[in-house]
Amino acid sequence: MKVCAACHEDLPKDSYSKKQWKVDKCQRRCKVCITNNREVQLKQPNHQNNNDTNTDEIEIIKSLDSMYLEEVEKISDEELFKQPPPDEDCPICFLRMPVLNPTGSKYKTCCGKVICSGCCYAPIYDNQGNQVDEKCPFCRVPKPVGKKDAVERLKKRVEKDDPIAIYSLGMYYRDGMYGYPQNHTKALELYERASELDNALAYCNIGYAYNNGKGVERDEKKAMYYYELAAMKGVYTRGII
Repeated sequence: MKVCAACHEDLPKDSYSKKQWKVDKCQRRCKVCITNNREVQLKQPNHQNNNDTNTDEIEIIKSLDSMYLEEVEKISDEELFKQPPPDEDCPICFLRMPVLNPTGSKYKTCCGKVICSGCCYAPIYDNQGNQVDEKCPFCRVPKPVGKKDAVERLKKRVEKDDPIAIYSLGMYYRDGMYGYPQNHTKALELYERASELDNALAYCNIGYAYNNGKGVERDEKKAMYYYELAAMKGVYTRGII
């Protein structure tokens, strides 16, 4: 039995192709998810239009290169090695957010708040003193019913220019998760948008794309530049629910 990275089901060997059975757990896809992903790709309006796809890719690369050329000479050792800015406080207990990755805090797709894990798992009570279960500790909206519901909420946060939501959607495109086709160009577009909203993890993933040639030509110098931007902002990961 192995877990499919797309549907998160623990499935027997015959549910995978020989190739997928051997790949890393973060990339493994069962036969059903591969079929569904192909159907989604075929339904994309630009699937048959390679010129449009190439144009989008060229525009993203130009934008990223422009950012690199404008800023690469401006990063000094003093800026790079100084103490990164402190993380925000929990909006409920007002204590500094834990840095434990990724269990120290959670991003809530209902209200867009990042809440420390202590407040996430503490009992919630209504005005009558009765314990309330399965609700967000900040906005009191019921928790999403499954990942599909969480993704729908995430899309609404993207529409509100929420940088964490935009970055997360980029991750879904990068890995081809939750019904989204794997599209490194689209992922880079979302990372760039999130980075403009000062999301440190977006810088880190742009660096990853350059370092591994995902959607762009491999370039270690550009990768290092974006990794440095992420480090200056004290980048670390957190869970999303």
